[in-house]
Amino acid sequence: MRYALYPGCVARGAAPELYTATLQVCARLGIELDVDSMRGAACTGAGVLQEKNERLGDALNARTFALAERSGLPLMTICSTCQGVMSQANKRLTQDPAYLAEINADLAEEGLEYRGSADPRHLLWVILEDVGIDKLRSLVVRPLTGFKAAPFYGCYIVRPSSALGFEEHPDRQDALEQVIEAVGAEVVDFPGKTLCCGFPILTINQKNSLRMVANHTLDARGRGADAMVTPCPLCHLNLDGYQPNAAAAAKKPIELPILHLPQMIGLALDIDPKAMRLNKHIVSTKKLLSELAVAP
Repeated sequence: MRYALYPGCVARGAAPELYTATLQVCARLGIELDVDSMRGAACTGAGVLQEKNERLGDALNARTFALAERSGLPLMTICSTCQGVMSQANKRLTQDPAYLAEINADLAEEGLEYRGSADPRHLLWVILEDVGIDKLRSLVVRPLTGFKAAPFYGCYIVRPSSALGFEEHPDRQDALEQVIEAVGAEVVDFPGKTLCCGFPILTINQKNSLRMVANHTLDARGRGADAMVTPCPLCHLNLDGYQPNAAAAAKKPIELPILHLPQMIGLALDIDPKAMRLNKHIVSTKKLLSELAVAP
């Protein structure tokens, strides 16, 4: 299994631990990654650009799709926000040939053309649909027995479902829970798992953003979660990076570690936590790793 990797911005900037963990976990799962063909790809626009100029955002994503087509490989991302934005752009482009032709006229200046064959998929879906849950379970070296994990999807990997292929792939709706169980952990369900983490409003309404962080993490903690697991680096930035601020605003201790999806999988595959940079999080993972009998 070989894929053109589109890591997105955050995994190569603010959350490099996600990129590091992804490379190691994919190697263990037999997922070969081509990182060179997508090096020139731009940001997806993260939904923010699209609010101002949808056509520009679609052009940027069409360019990324064209690069993936040129590589001859399926396109994989490790960012839920990228997944949602790319899926929506791809739907608009492939359902309107005239619109796609307009976009391709812009791409022609760079010698690129998008033919409509890209199918961007998140690592979570690749594990579910290509690797397979049974294969993942068979590769587990250190089952995460006793570990209670709260899944946190966030917004963009669950809505709008019409653009995310949920009708064709209904298992995507609980993919994170399936992976959590496959590595031997226990799912701690909570209502906020598919709600916004608060990151999109952080700079314009920090008070409400911090309230959202506190609500999600306190709810998960109150239901017995040892940690929260997310496939979205933007959610991780808010839930981990701003959790101390959220705790102070709520006047309640939280201290709930937030794990990137591949970090959790990597622990079950017995990958060194330091190699996955689990020691670089804002909310310490030291206690969690100790309880899992893994050297921090």
